[in-house]
Amino acid sequence: MKLQIPRGTQDILPEQTAVWQYIENVAKDLCRRYQYNELRTPIFEHTEVFSRGVGETTDIVQKEMYTFTDRGDRSITLRPEGTAAAVRSFVENKMFGWANQPVKLFYYGPMFRYERPQAGRFRQFVQFGVEALGSADPAIDAEVISLAMNMYKTLGLKELKLVINSLGDQESRTKHREALISHFQPHIGEFCSDCQSRLEKNPLRILDCKKDRNHELMNSAPSILDYLNEESKSYFNKVLQHLDAMGIPYTVDATLVRGLDYYNHTAFEIMSDAKGFGAITTLCGGGRYNGLVEEFGGPETPGIGFALSVERLIAALAAEGITLPIEQSTDIYVVALGEAAKDYSVKLVNELRLNGFSADKDYNDRKVKAQFKAADRIKAKYVAVLGDDELAKNIITLKNMATGEQQELQLQTFIEEFKKQQA
Repeated sequence: MKLQIPRGTQDILPEQTAVWQYIENVAKDLCRRYQYNELRTPIFEHTEVFSRGVGETTDIVQKEMYTFTDRGDRSITLRPEGTAAAVRSFVENKMFGWANQPVKLFYYGPMFRYERPQAGRFRQFVQFGVEALGSADPAIDAEVISLAMNMYKTLGLKELKLVINSLGDQESRTKHREALISHFQPHIGEFCSDCQSRLEKNPLRILDCKKDRNHELMNSAPSILDYLNEESKSYFNKVLQHLDAMGIPYTVDATLVRGLDYYNHTAFEIMSDAKGFGAITTLCGGGRYNGLVEEFGGPETPGIGFALSVERLIAALAAEGITLPIEQSTDIYVVALGEAAKDYSVKLVNELRLNGFSADKDYNDRKVKAQFKAADRIKAKYVAVLGDDELAKNIITLKNMATGEQQELQLQTFIEEFKKQQA
């Protein structure tokens, strides 16, 4: 039987991992500059973490989670997103008591959702996200958005569009909720079963429905922006003011909801405007989630964050024809001729590695010409040639592959001499 990879997953081969590593390094460097520190949570959590944290009415909880019962008869779920686990950790480890507030965290790792696989969307995917917990200042909303935008810009993306909305505070959302129920209720039978169940639980989620998005009532639905109280309006205007000051262009879209139940006040998405990217243009989404920490038994703690899919980021880079400046090379390749020289080369290559150099040698008993070709394939900057005769004379020939220049060096002092040349 031929074994194949499960649907919705992918092998990332060695020639591709360099791209992934480059992106991860960019993300980590940005977080260093913005003072966000890495949090690593388990791949799986108790199912309640996500049903409570993500929201019972979401597609993620209702349709997409990988949930199983373990041997202790506990319901366990592979993490579908990063925020709920981060907040669980924040509460469990009493980060709200740390001296440095707000607590600024980032995560980078695999997530799992049972979705229909399509271009740039997988059932196992890698997510990079940040969370800022402990500040209700609109300035940190702008900071989080700035970090997300800078991630894409640093990697060279230009065809970007930031879409932003306010979902308001609890008072504003309650008034808007009542208006939505009144709007949809007379014709709710015309909507899908999901929307019908959402009418009472969370009518805002109807606006995010993919099946009924072309229904005429969608376009005429009450806008949240018309129901914002003065405090919510002031908060939203302050966020926009900070974005203006940072020179970050945006579009206000009153229909932007976001797919998770925990959002309030600021909600945003970053989209790709690149031609040929596909129908689903969202690259990144995030927003404010005041109240989520309390859901997990913690004290009142405001929070904001975002998450992005690395797979969709890579697809966006391809759509814009961007090649990342990845330099893959080897410091030195040792070509050995003769049995004694081959034996000595094992020790020599190991010493080169211990001294901080990337080094390799032939392990397939190839001829000299084939060994030089191998050195070219791995982009070796130098080749050291050692034969039995040279070994007897305690010398080794070093060739600069860029210039073709060759020199003989004493074998005993070879590594020290090589170090000096690289300094």
